[in-house]
Amino acid sequence: MACWLLLSLSLARGFFFGLQQPKLKELKKQQNNLAKLHEQVQEKKKIADQLPKFKSEYAKLQKDLESALTELPNQKEIPSLLTSITNVGKAAGLDFLLFKPKAEAAKGFYAEVPVDITVSGSFMNVANFFIAVGNLPRIVNIGNVNFADIKYDKDKGRTNLRVNCLATTFRFLDKKEIKDDKKKK
Repeated sequence: MACWLLLSLSLARGFFFGLQQPKLKELKKQQNNLAKLHEQVQEKKKIADQLPKFKSEYAKLQKDLESALTELPNQKEIPSLLTSITNVGKAAGLDFLLFKPKAEAAKGFYAEVPVDITVSGSFMNVANFFIAVGNLPRIVNIGNVNFADIKYDKDKGRTNLRVNCLATTFRFLDKKEIKDDKKKK
């Protein structure tokens, strides 16, 4: 009977350590993997639940980009912008004596497009021109303003003058232009 009991215990021990324990270790490992996968699923579900929020943020950023693109034209839109500056000046009652675009200056992802402008007219016409340029949908900075030939016209009751200034607008550079600029430097 003792031999039978000893044989049964050794068979049970061999069964446990030979077959059952490796299966228990594998089960524990798989349970840990399952717990990790559940955590990942929960994290992904939280992200998926925020998808509408991310989509609305993306749409807002797209709208902001479109707005920025209207303020900074690309290469094709520069001539029409310069034409609109001229039209604004003529609508303000100014005579253009000089309208000379200068060479662009690359500044990272954008380029400055300077234009020398000389106009003549009354002081109020010049002021209205500057206000109208400031109200354009594109960014245009007026700088280096010099007043010359200031004369008072007694017949018309106004002051006429000549104004020299530098109008600077900006445009986005495309990726190829940015690479070319980096190669030049």
